[in-house]
Amino acid sequence: MLAAPTLVTAAELGPAPRAGAAIPSPEITELVDLNDVMTAAALPTSHLITVEVNRDGTVSFALPRAEVGQGITTSTAMLIAEEMDVPLRQVRVTLADARPELVFNQLTGGSNTTISTYTPIRVAAAVARGRLLQAAAAELGTAVTDLTLKAGVITAPTGRSIGIGALSEKAASIRTQRVSVELKPRERFTVIGRPHNRVDALAAVTGRKKFTMDLDVPGAKPTMVCRPPTINGKVGPVANLDEVRAMPGVTDVAVISTGVAVRAETFGQCIDAVRALRVSWKPGTAEGKSDESVLKELRAAELPLGLPPLTPSVEGRFTFHFRSNSALEPNCAIADVRPDRAEIWSSLKSPIVAQQTIAAKLGLPPRAVTVHVTEGGGSFGRKLFFDAALEAAEISQRIGKPVKLMWHRADDSRQGRTHPMATSRVRVAYAGDTVLGYQQRHTSVSTDLGHGLGEILTAMAARLPVGDIGFSQTFFQLSQSMPYDFGVNSRLLSETDKGFNTGSMRNVYSPDVTCARELIVDRLAGKMGKDPFRFRREFLRDDRARAVLEKAAEAGDWGRSMPAGTAQGIAFHSEYHAVSAVLVEIDCRPGTVNRPIRDGVAGPRVTRAVVAVDVGLAVNPRGLEAQMMGCLMDGIALTLTSSLHLRDGYFLEASWDNYFYTRQWNTPPEVEVIVMPATTGKPGGAGELGVAASMAAVACAYGRATGTMPTSYPINHGTLSFAPKPTVPPIPQSPTDGLDHVR
Repeated sequence: MLAAPTLVTAAELGPAPRAGAAIPSPEITELVDLNDVMTAAALPTSHLITVEVNRDGTVSFALPRAEVGQGITTSTAMLIAEEMDVPLRQVRVTLADARPELVFNQLTGGSNTTISTYTPIRVAAAVARGRLLQAAAAELGTAVTDLTLKAGVITAPTGRSIGIGALSEKAASIRTQRVSVELKPRERFTVIGRPHNRVDALAAVTGRKKFTMDLDVPGAKPTMVCRPPTINGKVGPVANLDEVRAMPGVTDVAVISTGVAVRAETFGQCIDAVRALRVSWKPGTAEGKSDESVLKELRAAELPLGLPPLTPSVEGRFTFHFRSNSALEPNCAIADVRPDRAEIWSSLKSPIVAQQTIAAKLGLPPRAVTVHVTEGGGSFGRKLFFDAALEAAEISQRIGKPVKLMWHRADDSRQGRTHPMATSRVRVAYAGDTVLGYQQRHTSVSTDLGHGLGEILTAMAARLPVGDIGFSQTFFQLSQSMPYDFGVNSRLLSETDKGFNTGSMRNVYSPDVTCARELIVDRLAGKMGKDPFRFRREFLRDDRARAVLEKAAEAGDWGRSMPAGTAQGIAFHSEYHAVSAVLVEIDCRPGTVNRPIRDGVAGPRVTRAVVAVDVGLAVNPRGLEAQMMGCLMDGIALTLTSSLHLRDGYFLEASWDNYFYTRQWNTPPEVEVIVMPATTGKPGGAGELGVAASMAAVACAYGRATGTMPTSYPINHGTLSFAPKPTVPPIPQSPTDGLDHVR
């Protein structure tokens, strides 16, 4: 309990058990996984996260995570409302500015927010509740045990009552104290575990919710950047700077490290000025590269599977193409840089690292840089990177004025973050009804982990049972597991080529790794003469996994008779103390595949989907259902339509009109999400869980419907003839192709 004018309370928790001890298991993730590492890293500063009771009876909490549409402001408010017995509408959850003292406790990723904050937030709320009851006992002249707290009002046996707002000053302490609390038992929950609408839903659909570009920062005018035509190209001579500076509305034009920045009265005027610039560009980091050349590099870097086994085996190699990590909200930031200080506004999932990096870029001490975290319109890992905030700060310092920077769609498709191209080789050896061994060698364009997760892995390295290996390999081993009894198994990662701007796209390695595994599981079931569902159920290692698989199969009527050219597919994935199974039905008949679709790609259509998920305790089941629907749409896109085409060092796609994410046509008319009864008392990871299982289920369904399992994903990347190759812009004559999309 912290001294303050009104009641402020925080949690101080005991140390986490040291990872690694003597639990015999072949799976690293059964000892410690990536989520455990993130939770342990956040624990030492959990007491710095505070709940505040205000004089008006509301309860405030500055969440040190980024709300980007996943619903954590709602689930956080639910935790506080539950423990304090106040109405949900009286809880105000905002996003905390960058707080360096939190160290690793202000990083949003890995589906870790609810897991790592679940107990600290409840403890802080419980401390507040206890202190309020003590103050009320003194005020009402009765014992604490005789008081009841309901809906933010404390009532004595005599009927006298007092609101918590009236007690906020009386409950405050003149000094910091350590107190013990008892958390509300699960059987008494009335908020946690019940479905609730999002607390920001009305504001979002009525346009009142404030995103970065909605903020009115004095003097901050629209700003855009003319960027190179190839990935990470550099600025050369600019032929007409003075001419562009004289264009209508333009206030400033400046050469920066990433291009040429233009500040104007409107974004339309920025576009006109960017188009008018005549820049000579220097080569980028992917100069001359194409899908074919990168794939050749990947195959050369693949780690060997070793000598073929003496027993029968099933083997496959799968290719996964570049995919855009763009969010619905364009990459954007506001910056106001002065000689002695700077202020930044942006949706940031790693604001402390952003603050440190921006300070170094500007030549200022970190304490002189204030970073405000705004709510974001999507992320899926994109906002772990703060390139817009860093760029806005550089522009503001260069021209000496506040800027409101927005990337256009072509910027983010071509120069933004991508999910790296990868290959995955899998071999499974078997004899009779026994699987003897499983090997997987995953080879990928390098994944950039320089956003804060790498620092966590470095700090925790001595406590991890993975030895002295690099960031990516550690991340890979701590996020992947083998859910089946497949004998001796191994998974190794090899990465190559750091010339691309890659990111921790939703679920990072898992969608590709799991898709390859589940496709081989289907092949293996066929070789052993077994039904794919029954094969999985037989070989899954635990009852919890079998339960979600059986529920998906039951609800989806697995094995029902279907017309030729259609089929069911089923797949399983486990990660972050949660398990999921997805069943889909797909239509690959010619009339479906060849149907003309306006501004889209037809191809196979997923017509039905059932998702069964067990995350332990689901704080908000309605939010979990929404996340699983989003995971399903991601899985459909990654399997069928969603990819970038690389040619001559640049990506062809420039916006959503030619980057074919899941459209209405691709969305199944029938979707059912089943949230399983909690098998554990704490929440597990949810936001990323369903992507891998969904992608794998769609791929398996396609294989069963067509009788052939494609080895390249997404399927329509141009390797198959069932759908036209995605329409793409012509080779750009200037770096500004795609600017029409912002008009």
